[in-house]
Amino acid sequence: TCLTVTEFERSWFKVGVAPETLRKTNLGSLKVGDAVNLERAMNAHTRFGGHMVQGHVDTTVSILSREDDGNAITFVFKVPEEYKELMNYIVPKGFICLDGTSLTVIDVDDVQRTFSIMMIAYTQTRVVMPRKALGDQVNVEVDMMGKYASKGVEAMIKRFLDGEEGEHMVAKVLDRVLAKRASSQ
Repeated sequence: TCLTVTEFERSWFKVGVAPETLRKTNLGSLKVGDAVNLERAMNAHTRFGGHMVQGHVDTTVSILSREDDGNAITFVFKVPEEYKELMNYIVPKGFICLDGTSLTVIDVDDVQRTFSIMMIAYTQTRVVMPRKALGDQVNVEVDMMGKYASKGVEAMIKRFLDGEEGEHMVAKVLDRVLAKRASSQ
């Protein structure tokens, strides 16, 4: 979860946690001594080499199964019914952020509302998820770029249906696509 440090000393720090954060994450169920992943925000001067995640948790998912697979672990997660629309942003070979760890999605079952990831040995030694049990809740952040694309398409369709841009909008998009196709041939 993306949290702001409000106070700190050499051996401790304090963060502000809002009610929305407690509603959407598993932070309210943590007890003293529970392990969590900690990572500082990325510096603007740092080389970027991973998935684009923000720590803006959408909800929690439960661990449905866990299977050792050589030196890797395959986890399957279940998305709650009330958040089933998040399945639109979970795609095979796409990324997902689980408890602050950016991971690649293996499989997706939209009907069952499940998805799976495989965690390599290196990652297992550096994050808390391998210590969790079946049924435990894991914070999930879906692909933000997918959300932006979906919102843009929905807005364009709404404008079209409301008659704001009508056929002109469709014609403009079609012209751009045809022009790109012609220039690449």
